[in-house]
Amino acid sequence: MPPIYLDYNATTPILEEVADSMRPFLTTLFGNPSSSHWYGSQTKKAINKARKQVASLLDCEVEEIVFTSGGSESNNLAIKGVAFANKKKGNHIITSQIEHPAVLKVCEYLKIWGFETSFIPVSEQGVIDLVALKKAIKPTTILISVMHANNEVGSIQPISEIAKLSKSHKIVFHSDGAQSIGKIQTFVKELGVDLFSLAGHKLYAPKGVGALYIKEGIELEKQIHGANHEKNLRAGTENIMEVAGLGKACEMAQQNLDKNHRHMRKTRDRLINGLEMNLQGIVDMKVNGHPENRLPNTASISFANIEADELISRIADRVAVSAGAACHSDRVEISSTLKAMKIPLAFAKGTIRFSTGKFTTEDEIDETISIVCEAVKGLKGKK
Repeated sequence: MPPIYLDYNATTPILEEVADSMRPFLTTLFGNPSSSHWYGSQTKKAINKARKQVASLLDCEVEEIVFTSGGSESNNLAIKGVAFANKKKGNHIITSQIEHPAVLKVCEYLKIWGFETSFIPVSEQGVIDLVALKKAIKPTTILISVMHANNEVGSIQPISEIAKLSKSHKIVFHSDGAQSIGKIQTFVKELGVDLFSLAGHKLYAPKGVGALYIKEGIELEKQIHGANHEKNLRAGTENIMEVAGLGKACEMAQQNLDKNHRHMRKTRDRLINGLEMNLQGIVDMKVNGHPENRLPNTASISFANIEADELISRIADRVAVSAGAACHSDRVEISSTLKAMKIPLAFAKGTIRFSTGKFTTEDEIDETISIVCEAVKGLKGKK
């Protein structure tokens, strides 16, 4: 049997309904959507349908959705697009210390072009410091980019408050919603964002497709040049099959949001409670992230004085999870998120991220508790 899968924040399996929606575009519906004949019109209709499905999940206008190859491209288009379109207005960007590399690396790259970035600290619970963010604003600030929810610890950021702050200073506000989409409500008008990124493979759609919400009136400089696809913002013949899959996944997410939220929270909490109960007195445990404002499926758990890679090596053939640290003979590499949260080294080096999903069962959770407890006791020399 394959291992129990508890790494849904890394990627999700494709829903059967999503796969079914994609199959026609592998065979009969192969036309180029830019073509004027019947074959082209069929694929163009499919793209328009998918755009409506994505827009419905985000509660925005259909024309405000641009399809991309995934979350990384969406973030690149948002950040670079704003930066280069507004370079005459200013050169300062604000982001947090716990962003995904698809944001942090873009900001680092923009240094070459004369842009500067302020990286705002977060609390021990992984929530951005709003006071520090406000102080960082300059007359030259043109963009604020803060993720909706953190991929490692699940902490949900105060997006609405940041949006109000950005609007009061006439600064464009982008949020990376790759982890929050399909897990919590992501109505972009309520959040107040100008730009919002999403990745298909985080919500049971295929890898290699994503989208960017661009509020009407926001100007971006095109990053991939060629023909005038996607409102002349993203050149290249559309990946119809995967776009259709993304649209169906968004439709399914909208229909089942509350049900999935309850299920993910129930299985996550069952895991945390089971580990705490069975490991009491054997190892000190710490659950990272905000205790309440956290993604319903995410449990970043630190086991004191245990090395994460050693623990994973003992359970890898039975449970699939992610490590928050990598231990080498001469050093311990702690994730940038745990560093920013100032998690003590004794805990940080033993951090495992468990993330539940739509298909996680209570039996799988109970089996995981047994497997992890056995491994921890083995590392602690306990029986």
